[in-house]
Amino acid sequence: MVKKRHERHEEIVELAYKAPPGTPAGVEVMTLAELRRRAPEGLLVKPQRLDFHQIIAVRSGAAEHTVDFTGHWLEAGSVLWVRPGQVQQFGEGRPGSEPEGVVVLVQPGFLPSGTAVAAVADDPFRPVLWQPVGPDREAVFCAVGHLESDFRTGGGLPADVHTDVLRHLLSALVLRLAHLSAHAGSSVPAPGDTFVRFRAAVERDFATHHRVADYARALGYSTRTLARASLCAAGVGAKEFIDRRVMLEAKRLLAHSDLPAARIAGRVGFDDPANFSKFFHHREGCSPGAFRTALRRGGGPGEERPGEGRPGDAPRSK
Repeated sequence: MVKKRHERHEEIVELAYKAPPGTPAGVEVMTLAELRRRAPEGLLVKPQRLDFHQIIAVRSGAAEHTVDFTGHWLEAGSVLWVRPGQVQQFGEGRPGSEPEGVVVLVQPGFLPSGTAVAAVADDPFRPVLWQPVGPDREAVFCAVGHLESDFRTGGGLPADVHTDVLRHLLSALVLRLAHLSAHAGSSVPAPGDTFVRFRAAVERDFATHHRVADYARALGYSTRTLARASLCAAGVGAKEFIDRRVMLEAKRLLAHSDLPAARIAGRVGFDDPANFSKFFHHREGCSPGAFRTALRRGGGPGEERPGEGRPGDAPRSK
């Protein structure tokens, strides 16, 4: 893990993956205590945008952790997964009870492409937080323990063999988490192919296409079909789904760059900055400038309203 860019206003850090010398390429496993020792002073409590996967399995202690403006409460048994492009911020732990556990850093592409495991890892709409209980918790933390142990003790193996072992053990952990996700949402139908195609298209094109009709035409569906698919899978209509993704990117840019609001308007698909300001104010209740100011002063709009995180995310967990 390496600091790639530090913004002038000091609230923002972009982190790029860089494996330490002598470790397997593509994956790194350490304890939370090691992460705190290695990180430059003050880094972890600042917002960070990652270009790698970060999985945290908490064995003890408790603290809040923010991912894309949504706060999550981490405690013993919690598993948090921050994906590339998401913005995170470590919260302060209670005195004497900082979270302890395991951190897994994974470079995109480390898991075999075209597999079910890679599909789970690369899906930005998967949950951020799990709190498994009973046998599920035992199985997940057993998988974490195996991965941690083999990372530390596999140095005697040929490098390619060590990497393959870690890839298989990480795959087991990912599949365990995918099962938890499916089990937790068993009362909700799995997203159908229509919605999966729609959300992928939104993730790709939200900065240039804001109308449901554009996606319907590109995907070969009617607007009504997309509206039904989105409502069934995400709990909101297709237009709302698109608008939430636009808002998330606007908030990221306001919080984590020095771009003026007029430039951000163009980055998220608005030709007229005034229309962007109206759109933002309607959804957030304040202007883009006021949102940025409040965040940098440490208050106000930094906490999401339920459902206003990444499209499809669960509300704030605590």
